[in-house]
Amino acid sequence: MITPQDASIANEKLCLMAPIIPVIVVEDPAHAKPLATALVKGGLPVLEVTLRTPAALEVIAEMATVEGGIVGAGTLLTPKDVAAAVDAGAKFGVSPGATDTLLDAVEEADLPTLPGAATSSEVMRLLERGYTVQKFFPAEANGGAPALKAIGAPLPQVRFCPTGGVSMRNATDYLSLSNTLCCGGSWVAPKQMMIDGDWDGITKLAAEAAALPRS
Repeated sequence: MITPQDASIANEKLCLMAPIIPVIVVEDPAHAKPLATALVKGGLPVLEVTLRTPAALEVIAEMATVEGGIVGAGTLLTPKDVAAAVDAGAKFGVSPGATDTLLDAVEEADLPTLPGAATSSEVMRLLERGYTVQKFFPAEANGGAPALKAIGAPLPQVRFCPTGGVSMRNATDYLSLSNTLCCGGSWVAPKQMMIDGDWDGITKLAAEAAALPRS
């Protein structure tokens, strides 16, 4: 059983591996291995596969076999999601928000998880439980980098992976903040590029994202 403190330490290490964690939505399991390979080759080894498609668990299992990649499950909502993600080979989890039921489940499953928070009260509640590394979601809809900077003023001990509306255009706004460890973004794995099998193009996008500066 993992503690919130140990989960935060584990996730901080993951977040520091690259400035961007790809947020991946894959509908065709055949895309899993080449996509993971392309992203890792481009310098983005930490991969979040969202549980938003019927293929997601199979995709996690396939990506987990790619050398150099660390695959996690996003959109964890229930204990059932947690169990399925662990069985598929997920090494970390990400949730859009946080409930006691979900946090109990990820801790019991020994799955280091980035719990989502959108307000100061939610951040404080997670901090009270022991989570010092959290997901800020949905980032842009909640005021973007200025809002995250404002949250950091009274809560400097919490650091974040902002996700939701983050792109190459605004990623550096977040990455320049002292309370941002990395960002989550989907632009590095465009659906059409996957359909076209443009893995070199995805590697190029990943390399550009991997080169983004951090504070």
